[in-house]
Amino acid sequence: MNIIASCKAFRVSALKDSSSIFTNNINTYQTLSLNKVTSLPAKSRGIFHSHGRRLCTVVRAQQRPTWLPGLDPPPYLDGTLAGDFGFDPLGLGEDPESLKWYVQAELVHSRFAMAGVAGILFTDLLRTTGLSNLPVWYEAGATKFQFANTTTLFIVQMLLMGFVETKRYMDFKNPGSQGEASFFGLEAALEGLEPGYPGGPILNPLGIAKDIKNAPEWKLKEIKNGRLAMVAILGIFVQASVTHVGPLENLVEHLSDPWHTTIIQILSASNS
Repeated sequence: MNIIASCKAFRVSALKDSSSIFTNNINTYQTLSLNKVTSLPAKSRGIFHSHGRRLCTVVRAQQRPTWLPGLDPPPYLDGTLAGDFGFDPLGLGEDPESLKWYVQAELVHSRFAMAGVAGILFTDLLRTTGLSNLPVWYEAGATKFQFANTTTLFIVQMLLMGFVETKRYMDFKNPGSQGEASFFGLEAALEGLEPGYPGGPILNPLGIAKDIKNAPEWKLKEIKNGRLAMVAILGIFVQASVTHVGPLENLVEHLSDPWHTTIIQILSASNS
């Protein structure tokens, strides 16, 4: 009876202590728990170990959010990556080298999507309000500019984009290598903070997250906004293909009759 009573008292005290210990470090809790258990009788140790394993499992599930609650993430997605919620149904990230490249690819697509959504909405606002005589965004590529012909603009864009993408790939293969050689005095801007996160006064003029190693919140905010932008740009593409108008005109039309002007009704009408 004394053994059982002491074990119950210990389990209660361990539960009280665990709420603060678990929030900081589960491994520390387990180490402290094992030190305490060694002083208990053999039967009590078995009861504690069984209870401790269940409790650690519950805490891990609570502290590691996943895209589907209760789902165990794959082992190669351990939560260290920004925005890692264990989503990889096709198992594309099983290879560590491929996973590194997918992370960089998602970052680039996110940033292009954010820039694209902002550019489309801004120019569409100028167009719909009559402040500027701009074409609708999906016809902008066919616009003739007086300062240069289309072929020249295409070649210049390919050269500039090719240069930037080549430097980005080289920095991915050999992190920090692009800030070593002299390039018109822009070494600091080309060096980068880590692969995928450029720095310097040109590429990081506001000086946000200068210590990128200790900026998980900034990384998480960026990737969340980037994923939202990728979904938004896909919606803008679909709307333009079906309705042949800009996103703001679609929004105004929807708000004028929200119950009958939705994507479902529009797609149904286009297919009929």
